[in-house]
Amino acid sequence: MRIELAAEKDYKYIVERDKHIPETLVAMKIKGKEIYILKDGDQEIGWMRYSYFWDSIPFMNMLRIEEAYRGNGIGKQVVLYWEGIMRQRGFTQVMTSTQSNEDAQHFYRKMGYRDAGCLLLETQPLEIILIKNL
Repeated sequence: MRIELAAEKDYKYIVERDKHIPETLVAMKIKGKEIYILKDGDQEIGWMRYSYFWDSIPFMNMLRIEEAYRGNGIGKQVVLYWEGIMRQRGFTQVMTSTQSNEDAQHFYRKMGYRDAGCLLLETQPLEIILIKNL
């Protein structure tokens, strides 16, 4: 498995699968080097994208691994890789979130993230905010 910065050639793969952000924002995030593409050989097997909470704390917005590749430690590799890059850039904390009805919350807690609060929107399950000191 390889982790590399997403490039323009990865745009179609991402926008066909990531329905959480507008296509124009995907292009901006690729240009801003805020999306990593995960590959097995030449095959895309997932992606991770991030932004910055309060414009100062790296915030992992999306980690998605194709179903056939889940359960093999790829998610852990990606998170550790991203955390390492953020540490090299001088950040001392990172954040992410997950909905309360998703199993991802348990994964992030195993990775050392701790609950830092929540957000409740009228039409969505409770969003758990998680933070980790690097």
